[in-house]
Amino acid sequence: MPTLLIVHHTPSPNLQAMFEAVVSGATTDEIEGVDVVRRPALAATASDVLAADGYLLGTTANLGYMSGALKHFFDQIYYPCLDATRGRPFGYYVHGGSDVSGTVRGIESITTGLGWTKSAPEVTVTGEPGKADLEACWELGATLAASLLP
Repeated sequence: MPTLLIVHHTPSPNLQAMFEAVVSGATTDEIEGVDVVRRPALAATASDVLAADGYLLGTTANLGYMSGALKHFFDQIYYPCLDATRGRPFGYYVHGGSDVSGTVRGIESITTGLGWTKSAPEVTVTGEPGKADLEACWELGATLAASLLP
């Protein structure tokens, strides 16, 4: 069974709402046969990444960059997973108080280095997520899970 690994840093109610929408989309009844594994960024390991077939990342935008937790995740898995995970699909969502462009740039740079393939447009939200933002998160989760089906 293909596995979607959701690696997230969820320190706020806004990110919690986005995370729950992503998980809801990834685990919708319409998509059968995909195992969805959730890991906080500080707990996710290279073994988790190697065992998964696709990735969904969630983070805050902190001081112009991704959370330290997601950066730590990338630091831990980069070289152990570099060759073995090339070409695997991924997507991500980012929440910030104002500007998220540095976070987007950082995630894009690292995932390009890993050779991962973006399978859905990122979801970026500043301020409180609205209904359309949460629907986009649901779509992101569903799209990534569906992309793993044969």
